[in-house]
Amino acid sequence: MNNQVFVGNKFALSLRLIVMNFLQYAIWGAYLISMGSFLAQMGLGKDIWLYYAVQGIVSIFMPALMGIVADKWIPAQKTLSLCHGISALAMFILGFYAMTHSSFDVSYTSSSSFNATLFFVIYTISVAFYMPTIALSNSVAYNGLELYGMDTVKSFPPIRVFGTVGFIFTELLVNFVKDPNAVQVQHSYWQFYVAATFGLLLAIYSLTLPKSTIKPNNSKSFADIIGLKAFSLFKEKNFAVFFIFSMLLGASLQITNAYGNTFISSFKEIAEFKDSWGSQNANALISISQISETLCILLIPFFMKRFGIKNVMVIAMFAWVLRFGFFAIGDTGSGLWLLILSCVIYGVAFDFFNISGSLYVNNNTDKSIRSSAQGLFMLMTNGLGATIGTWAAGMVVNKYVFIDSPDWHTAWCIFAIYAFVVAVAFILLFRNPNKNISR
Repeated sequence: MNNQVFVGNKFALSLRLIVMNFLQYAIWGAYLISMGSFLAQMGLGKDIWLYYAVQGIVSIFMPALMGIVADKWIPAQKTLSLCHGISALAMFILGFYAMTHSSFDVSYTSSSSFNATLFFVIYTISVAFYMPTIALSNSVAYNGLELYGMDTVKSFPPIRVFGTVGFIFTELLVNFVKDPNAVQVQHSYWQFYVAATFGLLLAIYSLTLPKSTIKPNNSKSFADIIGLKAFSLFKEKNFAVFFIFSMLLGASLQITNAYGNTFISSFKEIAEFKDSWGSQNANALISISQISETLCILLIPFFMKRFGIKNVMVIAMFAWVLRFGFFAIGDTGSGLWLLILSCVIYGVAFDFFNISGSLYVNNNTDKSIRSSAQGLFMLMTNGLGATIGTWAAGMVVNKYVFIDSPDWHTAWCIFAIYAFVVAVAFILLFRNPNKNISR
């Protein structure tokens, strides 16, 4: 009987973590893919890269900082709630400002009173508190699973897959639902209201999640007190190489998020593709990427066990080559199948890197620095990597698309070549670990 109760508690815990992951990524799905299209219509096309790069800039320090807070002072589930509450409030203000400072005819355009700098600052505050929640939600999940003696490698991926389901839900929601002006939400400021609503729900829900322990630091070491111990991982060659390539591959993460919707929607400007389904439903087409994620996440335990972290990461890197390559030669007409194939490949490119990397960090670090280590992983991927990558991508896209005559083909080819070079270098430099590193 006691065993049945314990099994029931495990199931209940899994359900609670599933809800957390669904809400966590539903927030992001509401605007991450479609924001570029809205910015372009507001006359901010050349600044799209900046809005996505700032996610990387704040990820350089905010995930690590909030990870330290969760490790040393405020339990992770409460830190998660605090971050989501602040982020949701800023996102609501962002939507309200856009609503009151834009005009509507065929599309939204900024009015003379629209302050682009203020709009960007509000957005930055929101993402500054959202980005740490990705690592924090992982820490909360790992903590809960370990409390019940569950294997994180086997138990976490089936839970995390519902985060992708949440992302797909809001991604399709903003694609097919129209706002009061009869504009698809993916092209309007209402996407920010959707994100704010889900953020507020998760801020409240986070307070009901399993309690994480904090470890008051009695050490006299300044590095230990402020949580810099996680950076000691760089002393080990393999971890150093892992984090450096996490940064290099992280440079690819936000490129299609920033420009995918804008690229696909641009086919509406070409007579041949003007009325094609793909050009009219960019978010729905891109959602195939997240549908692929849901399947690929479930494959991670098998691939991790059979091939090891190195080969899984290599597969992810070459998947990025194909992701960009198929975008370079596809279109929304007869070449639609290439865009669809690119979206299918994305599941492997994203999951085999992000989820496997997170599990690698979790399984090879001491519990006392686990949240900090997850924050460090976020710093290298969604921080330094995404910042450098989005900045560089912005230079490429602005040169070949927004400044000169539109040439998306060349831009995507450049990104594909970059991913190929990173993959080859990783094969040569990273050693596949055979066992956990004890600390």
